[in-house]
Amino acid sequence: MTLLDIQDLTLDLPNGIRLLHGISLSVAAGETVGLVGESGSGKSLTARSVLGLLPDRAVVGGRVTVDGRSPLTPGAERQAIRRHDAAMVFQDPRAGINPMRTIGDHVTEALRLCEGQSRDAARARALELLEAVRLPAPSEHLAQHPHELSGGMLQRVMIAGALSAAPKLLVCDEPTTALDVTTQAEIVQVLRELCARNGMGMLFITHDLNLAGSLCDRLVVMKDGAVVETGPAARVLAAPEAEYTRRLVAATPKLSGTVEVPAGGSDEQQLAVSGVGKTYRRRGRADVAAVTDAELVIPRGGSLAVVGESGSGKSTLARMIVGLEQPDAGEIRIGGRVVGGVPRTRAERLERAKSVQMVFQDPYLSLDPRIPAGRAIEDVLRLHTGRTAESARERAQELLDAVGLSEEHYRARPRTLSGGQRQRVAIARALAVEPELLVMDEATSALDVSVQAQVLDLVAGIRRSQGLTLLFISHDLAVVRRVCAETIVMRRGRIVEAGPTERLLTDPQHEYTRLLIDSVPVPVG
Repeated sequence: MTLLDIQDLTLDLPNGIRLLHGISLSVAAGETVGLVGESGSGKSLTARSVLGLLPDRAVVGGRVTVDGRSPLTPGAERQAIRRHDAAMVFQDPRAGINPMRTIGDHVTEALRLCEGQSRDAARARALELLEAVRLPAPSEHLAQHPHELSGGMLQRVMIAGALSAAPKLLVCDEPTTALDVTTQAEIVQVLRELCARNGMGMLFITHDLNLAGSLCDRLVVMKDGAVVETGPAARVLAAPEAEYTRRLVAATPKLSGTVEVPAGGSDEQQLAVSGVGKTYRRRGRADVAAVTDAELVIPRGGSLAVVGESGSGKSTLARMIVGLEQPDAGEIRIGGRVVGGVPRTRAERLERAKSVQMVFQDPYLSLDPRIPAGRAIEDVLRLHTGRTAESARERAQELLDAVGLSEEHYRARPRTLSGGQRQRVAIARALAVEPELLVMDEATSALDVSVQAQVLDLVAGIRRSQGLTLLFISHDLAVVRRVCAETIVMRRGRIVEAGPTERLLTDPQHEYTRLLIDSVPVPVG
C-alpha cells in the first residue's frame, strides 16, 4: 500500500525562479525511503510539501497525496493529514518548539486537542513516548523548559511529540543531526521498531550516507531541485550510477582507510585546562556536575577532539574555554594567559575575541536574523581588523567562497538559508577574526558530506598556513578521525579516555569508547 505518492512536483517562486523540477517518489507502508543530497538541493522543500508547508505565493504543479489525500490545497484534507496521517521532525529542534512552554505542554498538546485525551491520560502517554526515545528522566523533563535541555535531548523531545498521534507517515528532516552516535543508534532502533510494529512509512532526509544506508530501504538522490538517482540503498551506495552520487559517496568520512591529518603543533601550549569543574545549582533539585576535574593540553597549531554523548559536558567545557561560562574550580590558560572573569573593557573584549572564537552547534541562534550573511562577516572584519568598507566586502566574499557560498548568499538573511548554509556563514564569520584558537562545537553536523569535506579542508589549510589551534567537539567519530590527531572521550562530565585518535578507534581501552565505536552506523549490504 502506497502511503506517500509524489508525481512530477514542481515549485516556482513568485519571481519565476523554479526550485523543484518534476520530483517523483513514493513511500509504502512499513518502508523507509532516504532523501539525500547537498544542502540547498531541495530535500527539505520536497519533504515540507508532504504537510503543505510551502513558501508564500508559491506556484505548485504536479501531485502529492498522503494516504489518498492531498496536502497542497488548504482545507479539511490538509488538516486531517497534519492531525492523523503524517507528522514531521524538523532539523532545528529549537526553532520548532515554544521556549515559553514546558516539554510536557509540547508533547501532550496534540494528545489533548486532536485525540481528545484527558490531561492525566495525555501525561501518561507523554511519559511513555519520552521513555521510548531514551530520555534519562522523563517525569522530570516534563516540567522543564526547552532551554534546560541539550540539543540532542531536545531533538528526542521533538521526535516524541511527532509520534504522539501515531502517524501513518513520519517525515524526518535531518532528525539525528544533533544526536551523538549512541543516541542516534537508539533513535534509529526506535524508528525501525515503529515502522515494523505499526506499518509506519518514513521519508528520512539526511546528509549522512552511512546512516541512510543502515536505515533506508531505498534512496532518492537530489541535486539542484531534481532527482538524479533512485534505487535500493545498498546498490546506490555500492555502485552509484550518477556522477554526483559517486562524488557524495567518495566524500563520506569513514572509520577505516588512509587519512591525512595536519601535523601537530609546537612545544608551546596554546590551551591548557587544569582541574576545571562546573556544577549547576538548582533550587529544590539535585545539583548537576556538568564537568568534573577536566585536564587537557593543546600545543600551538595542534588539534584535539572531544567526543561523548549528549549531556556529557562537551559543550559546557567549550563554553568555559571561550569565557561564556565561569568554572567553579581549576584554571584555563590560552596562549599562556589565565582566562578568568568577564572582559570589562572594549580592549579586553577584542583581545578575548582575537584569542579564541567559537562556532556553535545551532547556527540560527548565533546569527542576527536582521543582518544579511555578507554584512555579518563585514562587521566582524571592520571591528577586528580595521579594514575599509571595500576591503571588508572583498574579504567577506572570499570567506563565503571558501565555505562554498556564492554572491547570492552574501545578500541573503539567515531565515532564507538552509541549516547547512547558515552554519557555513557562522564558520566564515569565526574565521574572519583569524583567531589563535578555534572551538568548533558540532559545527559540521548540519553540513552535507561534500560541503563538510570542503569546510574541513578549509580549516586544515588555515591550520597549516596560520598555525591555527583547533578544539573540535563532535559526535561523528569518522569526522574526528579526519580532523584531529588526538582525542579525549567524555562521559557524565568526566574524561574517561584520552590518546591518539587512531589508537582510540582501533584499540579502545574504556568500555564507553567501545560503545561509541559500535554505535557508528554501517550501511547494510
